[in-house]
Amino acid sequence: MTHATTALLLTAPIAVPLATSAAHAATGLRGVRPYRRAHAPRHSAALAHRPPPPRTPAEPVRTTGATAAAGGPATLTGGPPAAPPGPPPFATDGPPAAPPFATGTDTVARPLGTWLGLVSPATILFCGAALAATVPDRGPVTAYGRLLRADALTVWLLLAVGAVAALACAANPAHLAHERADAGAARRYNLLVHAFLAAMSAAVLAANLGVLWIAIEATTIVTAFLVGHRRTRASVEAAWKYVVICSAGIALAFLGTVLIYYAARQAGISEASALDWPTLAAHADRLDPAVTRLAMSLIVLGFGAKAGLAPLHAWLPDAHSQAPAPVSALMSGVLLSVAFAGLLRYKVIADAALGTGYTRTLLAGAALLTLALAAILLLAQRDYKRMLAYSSMEHMSLIALGTAIGTPLAVSAALLHIAGHGLAKTVAFCASGHILRIRRTARIGRVRGLLAEAPALGTTFGLAVVALLGLPPFSLFASELGLARAGFAAGHGKVVAVALVLTLVSFAALVTRTARMVLGPPPEPEAVADGPVRLGAAAAAPLVTGLVAAAALGMATGPLTRLLSAAGEIIGRH
Repeated sequence: MTHATTALLLTAPIAVPLATSAAHAATGLRGVRPYRRAHAPRHSAALAHRPPPPRTPAEPVRTTGATAAAGGPATLTGGPPAAPPGPPPFATDGPPAAPPFATGTDTVARPLGTWLGLVSPATILFCGAALAATVPDRGPVTAYGRLLRADALTVWLLLAVGAVAALACAANPAHLAHERADAGAARRYNLLVHAFLAAMSAAVLAANLGVLWIAIEATTIVTAFLVGHRRTRASVEAAWKYVVICSAGIALAFLGTVLIYYAARQAGISEASALDWPTLAAHADRLDPAVTRLAMSLIVLGFGAKAGLAPLHAWLPDAHSQAPAPVSALMSGVLLSVAFAGLLRYKVIADAALGTGYTRTLLAGAALLTLALAAILLLAQRDYKRMLAYSSMEHMSLIALGTAIGTPLAVSAALLHIAGHGLAKTVAFCASGHILRIRRTARIGRVRGLLAEAPALGTTFGLAVVALLGLPPFSLFASELGLARAGFAAGHGKVVAVALVLTLVSFAALVTRTARMVLGPPPEPEAVADGPVRLGAAAAAPLVTGLVAAAALGMATGPLTRLLSAAGEIIGRH
């Protein structure tokens, strides 16, 4: 591979998303075409419209004689006149009840064409695949004076980012059609999504720890606007909570990075290389242990906050439940993992400087605390998007536990868990967005009989949860089995046993709540009198593709086996 080819493969995952983002900023929306209501409001989960839920007995209705005679709207006892029949107003627990772009003969604005949104993920996937073909055999490659670098760990994460982004961006048109109707909001949404992909790719490819920190901070800034995209009170509050907590965490990580720089300079490493990760990893035994210990504590807290680990985890359920479904998929599927990958880079340095015991204790403690909180909160959860968010905490704690165990098998299993969780969680969040538009509520208790009402949607959502439960043939089964085997083999049986018990509690909570949503008759039998809601080929394609990929990865990693083993060796050999 020539130097020019290497530079292109390392640059394109950042440059192409930035160029796409700039294209949205410069040209706005194009390709407007008519979209009539008669074309399928009943045959697409993304456009399905349901009547308001039936009135409960606690809400008596009375009509005045004049109103009843005229056929006018009824009025509630002791209240103002009821709204005329039609979609309910903008609710606090979901998007607008009726699709704002599908009214009569109104037109639907298509942002630059549906396919442009897939250019960035396709580029990231292609570059990751090209690097995967050479890096395991020839070793790491660099570009621009070692500013960008790709080793096996980088390539594995790049493939995960590309795969999850492809599924989420393929689902974007169906979800975006129901967001805010103005063209400016849609343009900002697409601009921010591709800038988000560029920032994550930069964080994965950065060889300098300072650039890594800047890229992860950039993801915070970009996603804050995406979390508050709907501009409801709940979404804006979630965005502010996300900014405050994650900025505090990133500030702690910045202090840890400064301390690492100080220790490197005191150890005689040049100013230009004091934050270069390969240089630090090679000379970590010369770092001051006391300074490195303090730095690692701050970094675990800081990057752990961005990865959804306790104690700075409170932003995660609010942000994931309020963001648009594809954004929730990106945040849960890969943003948490990219932040944790930054922590892995520092772990290599700390293990060489301090031994493995100190970092293992920090990560195992954070993992068990996060797992316990996730299990308890899942038991009490009544909102299915927040349920998926707490499931993300559970899986990130298992990834942290595998990293704490630290053997090559455990780290490889944790990396496999990153990929499997990203695929399954993307399908689950995108499916939840369709459920939200069909039922117009995020409350688990108000969603029943999905299999009867929308068979394809109920099936994909149920299978996504099955994948998240770690059942075969999906990849999370293989990764969790590998984590358990590695933990017992390394002599950490007690910690693994506690983690398994807490995981079983989470398992029971997810099974109970998902069964209520998927099984049984729908709450409004008349809603399916004229046939079930059809998901539509365009909306179903990313969901089915994600499930197939998660199952294939669980049965055999195929050509990715060497890459996964090499990535595990980078972290586990220390």
